[in-house]
Amino acid sequence: MSFPRFSHVTYEQYLMMRQNSDERLEYINGIVYMTPSPSIQHQLVSSNLHTIFGNYLKRKTCKVFAAPTDIELVSEKCSERKLVIPDLSIICDPSGFTDTKYVGVPTLIVEILSPSNQAHDLVTKFNLYMEYGVKEYWIVNPMKQAVTVYALNEDGLYEQADIKVSIGIVQSVYFSDLFVDLEEIFH
Repeated sequence: MSFPRFSHVTYEQYLMMRQNSDERLEYINGIVYMTPSPSIQHQLVSSNLHTIFGNYLKRKTCKVFAAPTDIELVSEKCSERKLVIPDLSIICDPSGFTDTKYVGVPTLIVEILSPSNQAHDLVTKFNLYMEYGVKEYWIVNPMKQAVTVYALNEDGLYEQADIKVSIGIVQSVYFSDLFVDLEEIFH
């Protein structure tokens, strides 16, 4: 659930807000979004995926991170700074870590929909992650027990690679040997 809180805010003003707040705040295109605490269902899905990804990534260079991990998106194509807090991120380039955040672009991002945040994840973040070159974006819908996988094509645009509802196996595009059973996500 993300709600616009303030608009026309500079990145420096946003950082001041963060220092003076205990809330989870994201910064996208000069707008500060407040993200309330997630539901129990959301947390169960996140925990299940975190475990699956963590087990898959054991002894690999890539690592999985759960919210609230700050990601400051940076790209050669995009000069404006943006800070997001994805539900899950798989990061394969360790050079972007600081003590408090990751500066760079994760390889894979997962956002878990809540009834009140669907437009933010399906439109705002979808376009943002595509613009910054996140190779793979999973949208998980606990209400429909569905997972949609998007992967960047050669033109830098997202193509829907997979969608599964209620039953089945979801396969990652970037991590071609990563298969996730929907039963393990939602139950």
